[in-house]
Amino acid sequence: MHKPSLSMFRNALMAFALLSGSVASAQTAICYNCPPEWADWGTQLKAIKEKTGITVPPDNKNSGQSLAQLVAEKNSPVADVTYLGVTFGIQAAKDGVVTGYRPAGWEQIPEGLKDPAGNWFTIHSGTLGFMVNKDALKGKPVPKSWADLLHPQYKGLIGYLDPSSAFVGYVGAVAVNQARGGNLDNFGPALEYFNALQKNEPIVPKQTSYARVLSGEIAILLDYDFNAYRAKYKDKANVEFVIPAEGTIVVPYVMSLVNKGPNAENGKRVLDFVLSDAGQALWANAFLRPVRASAMSAEAQSRFLPAADYARAVAIDYAKMASVQKAFSDAYLKQVR
Repeated sequence: MHKPSLSMFRNALMAFALLSGSVASAQTAICYNCPPEWADWGTQLKAIKEKTGITVPPDNKNSGQSLAQLVAEKNSPVADVTYLGVTFGIQAAKDGVVTGYRPAGWEQIPEGLKDPAGNWFTIHSGTLGFMVNKDALKGKPVPKSWADLLHPQYKGLIGYLDPSSAFVGYVGAVAVNQARGGNLDNFGPALEYFNALQKNEPIVPKQTSYARVLSGEIAILLDYDFNAYRAKYKDKANVEFVIPAEGTIVVPYVMSLVNKGPNAENGKRVLDFVLSDAGQALWANAFLRPVRASAMSAEAQSRFLPAADYARAVAIDYAKMASVQKAFSDAYLKQVR
């Protein structure tokens, strides 16, 4: 009987490594921009694991960072799926870093909220407003309008995500621009507003700042309704959501299958799940408006502000919003001090 040679031993190790790697990949899908503290992705990722057996590691990139990395990795993708603000989803399709996939439930997504070829599709939407930690205001009144935020009494209390990088920051810019008389061809009102706001020394992080609002470090954050409702109803914080008197916008968030991702089949199963009855119900229970309206229960609906308040929140031309985003970002970096 021959003893195993060194080469045979090495070959066995390589085979084991390859097998281990295939088993690991069979149970994993990489998602860019699935941060557990944002939009209650933490609960969604746990459900995906429980229902499909697929592990999706949390990822704290924002939309801009995710798109930049997808472009950088275009010839050798790392991610399998990505979650993006709609303008970034539109740009990702133009850049060829995502590919067409129509998940189960596709036909229930309204027209205009999905790319016809399946390059991106909405999973839920949010309304931009003020997430206010009332305790951190220390007796000051809750601001009710964009104009209120310019009042000196709010100096050092306001935060907004960097509009040149984070999608929610750009949404805030579009919202205040529309509310103050601008449009997608004229961002003058927004640039003027952000310059005026600098007198109140705002905090301008690049990534989600939910925890900083709960801690009171940021008292007033330009953010979505779903984060404010989560703070109020789930984390029992003394938080109020305000839809500003002058108006705001509603924005879809989308997901896509990464072009030539290493675990495409797992990625497809993840996308199927987030649009399933179970996945959509989780979004609704996390205070988001699921794209499949039937998943919104009466109980979930009762946690939102009245319809009269939401009447001040409008949809816009998201493709145009995407096409002018870079020009706005460049202008913001040059003009806002």
